Amino acid sequence: MHADHTAPRGPRDAWTALRGPAARPRPVRAPRPAGARSGGGPGRRPPRGTVLGGLRTLHLRAKRAWDRPLTAYYLVLGGSLLITVLGLVMVYSASQIKALQNGLPPSFFFRKQLLAAAIGSVLLLTAARMPVKVLRAFAYPALAGSLFLLCLVQVPGIGETINGNTNWISLGGPFQLQPSEFAKLALVLWGADLLARKQAKKLLTQWKHLLVPLVPVTFVLLGLIMLGGDMGTTVVLTTVLLGLLWVAGAPTRLFAGVFGVTAVLAVLFIKTSANRMSRLACIGATDPGTNDQCWQAVHGIYALANGGWFGAGLGASVEKWGELPEPHTDFIFAITGEELGLAGTLSVLALFAALGYAGIRVAGRTEDPFVRYAAGGVTTWITAQAVVNIGAVLGLLPIAGVPLPLFSYGGSALLPTMFAIGLLIAFARDEPGARAALAMRQPGVRWKTMRRRVKKRPSGER
Repeated sequence: MHADHTAPRGPRDAWTALRGPAARPRPVRAPRPAGARSGGGPGRRPPRGTVLGGLRTLHLRAKRAWDRPLTAYYLVLGGSLLITVLGLVMVYSASQIKALQNGLPPSFFFRKQLLAAAIGSVLLLTAARMPVKVLRAFAYPALAGSLFLLCLVQVPGIGETINGNTNWISLGGPFQLQPSEFAKLALVLWGADLLARKQAKKLLTQWKHLLVPLVPVTFVLLGLIMLGGDMGTTVVLTTVLLGLLWVAGAPTRLFAGVFGVTAVLAVLFIKTSANRMSRLACIGATDPGTNDQCWQAVHGIYALANGGWFGAGLGASVEKWGELPEPHTDFIFAITGEELGLAGTLSVLALFAALGYAGIRVAGRTEDPFVRYAAGGVTTWITAQAVVNIGAVLGLLPIAGVPLPLFSYGGSALLPTMFAIGLLIAFARDEPGARAALAMRQPGVRWKTMRRRVKKRPSGER
């Protein structure tokens, strides 16, 4: 199996190939003049012993490694694993005081998160091995199940209200289910299957087929979620919708129209809620204000400031001792900054950036329309939710109440996210040349291949 040499190679090619069904041809460059070499003046190359020569060598090696078929596969697998493990550590550190205040064992929240991570790992492995045909067949039942659960939340006696939002269903004991988290995965799978079917029939050139029924069904999901008061999940689902339209190649006017309608609706929902208006007023706040309405936002900044460059040390946070609300869920990034410092927060940002790049690369290199739309939707979902959460902690965005993907406490958020990561792993493994490269890494395959090559050589040749 040989790699597809027509597929985009670098990050810029992956980005431009993301929109539309076919990869864009690479531009033809003018031939380089004789004697001219890159990395210096005409006919000159920086000597290897100099700093410029070392930087050039390092750049070439990094570029060669970046363009390998398995780069996206290892970025998704390694990045998601590191985020999840670091998240478990921080959940244990940030939730101990909260558990003791509620009369629970110190490791109560950690054990629940560890159980959710174990179940999520099974879902991840299942999704990574699931054929595309099965995924597409699962799309419509997933959407129907999500709609049913979202309606069930609004039934009195079944739906539970937590922190002012009615978006939970009790499963008995300390376990609850948040259907809106699973609606994100359902929208990605159903939207990707819908757009792929329409592209196969060459219908995406008509604006009505781009919008209907994708936009109306998404608005139904948004309406059911907003009935419970969850503005944060509504924002994330809206970005998923816009991401699907963008990957499908929606015209600028159509894309801007959908964005404008959602923006007007968002302003309307914010204006009609005093709680949301107060959250909007806390952007960039440095003082808790009257009635301590900006207490959480300000103490999140305090936690980050206390961390400095390398943090106060794991477990040494001061803000988690009752000063910062929700230290293990919405504001776990602030506790990470306080205990691990700027170095820790930048590491988390770098991992999410690598995950986002890998998702864009997978969507840009594939020739399967469903894979392109699904990878684009998952990447939009995870990166947008991370931006909303981290932006709120930094005081750049209003507090939306969404968890940091793979990192914050919450099994309802972790399970569908890990399933989505499994999808990205499966898609990355099917990149041009990736499957052949993985086959070569299996035990015994390389030795057998080399033995066959030796037999074909003339006798006496080494």
